[in-house]
Amino acid sequence: MIKRAMTIGKPITLNNGTKIPFMGLGTWEISNADVVVREALNVGYRCIDTAVLYGNEKLCGDGIIKWLESDPNNKREDVYYITKLWNHQNGYEKAKRAIRECFEKVKGLGYIDLLLIHSPTEGPRMRLETWKAMQEAVDEGIVKSIGVSNYGIKHLQELLSWEGTYIKPVANEIEVSPWCMRQELCDFTKKHDIVVIAYAPLSHSYRLQDKDAVEIAKKKNVTVAQVLIRWSLQKGYIPIPKTKTLARLPVNLDVLSFELITDEMKQLDHPLEHDPSDWEVTMCP
Repeated sequence: MIKRAMTIGKPITLNNGTKIPFMGLGTWEISNADVVVREALNVGYRCIDTAVLYGNEKLCGDGIIKWLESDPNNKREDVYYITKLWNHQNGYEKAKRAIRECFEKVKGLGYIDLLLIHSPTEGPRMRLETWKAMQEAVDEGIVKSIGVSNYGIKHLQELLSWEGTYIKPVANEIEVSPWCMRQELCDFTKKHDIVVIAYAPLSHSYRLQDKDAVEIAKKKNVTVAQVLIRWSLQKGYIPIPKTKTLARLPVNLDVLSFELITDEMKQLDHPLEHDPSDWEVTMCP
């Protein structure tokens, strides 16, 4: 395994040599994603995360394209676009068609930076057939990197040991927060030089009143959201917080001006608690 240091605030080098921004914007349930994405890019975000399931891939692409067209200094290579194949698109032939559809929605971008399998729920054969199709998309040049989402240790082991795998996953996008730490899974993922992209780092806002997080936020003179995003960064993950509120975009991104000390990190940690705010499929067959 090649050890790659997480430098907070700097792009992270993936196992295939490409780079991904240190954090990004999640777009689940954002119906005006073109507006939100363009504003996010204006204030400094450089990674946009969407999925077939979200129904807003084209809008995200449109937002990126409008931002690129707004200033000649804005470059395509500075924006990282992530999308995911949904469950009904698993299997070799279905995945081949679906990947092409994903690309056509954002054809103006020229390529998809990172394509993920959204979940492992469709079983071993479908997972591996889908991976075969995704590898071919990289060979064709319409996708730069491929990875997985909501994969448990068993699913990662299956993919890494499969004789048909010739392109290693660069990322596993999973829900991670102080109340859903998934330490064993995160450690396994990083051990195999696969980055952890942490979705729902704010626990879908369910924990923004947590007394420990509130206490630390007051002490640091920052928001609870900033504290939770910073926690994720200091754990070595790539957080992708979501917000529909334009005014919160620059605030959530402003997480480099303060640091959580060891005691504050421990205060936030809940290693014995497993309370995902979203679905739990990392243990599925």
